[in-house]
Amino acid sequence: MKSLILDNTMRLLVWLMLAFSLFLLWRGHNDPGGGFVGGLVASIAFALLGIGRGPEAVRSALRIDPRTLAGVGIALALVAGIWGSLLGTSFLKGHWISVGGLPLGTPLLFDIGVYLVVIGAVLTVVLALEEDT
Repeated sequence: MKSLILDNTMRLLVWLMLAFSLFLLWRGHNDPGGGFVGGLVASIAFALLGIGRGPEAVRSALRIDPRTLAGVGIALALVAGIWGSLLGTSFLKGHWISVGGLPLGTPLLFDIGVYLVVIGAVLTVVLALEEDT
């Protein structure tokens, strides 16, 4: 049974939640937040989309299988860790570069990896549960 109220408010709410999850991801490598919390908020946004419009809408909005998303996230987190080892320091040692005056570092790369792993893992479970019902 479709809800008109949920369908109309969901359009705005999903985008707001995804924007907030990216804010949490961005601020996380310096302050509380980060990839895990941001990934949970993004997963909740996609789960809300699934409740309102079904799992097909979530899969079309993602455009990639959640398991693949989790795999890419694990690869990014490993690259962030190995980066320090390749430069002669310890595993997961943070390194920064400046891109146009904006300092970017391996902690942000690690957080992006965690963000993708959380989204992929949670949505794999949520979609499996929704599709079985």
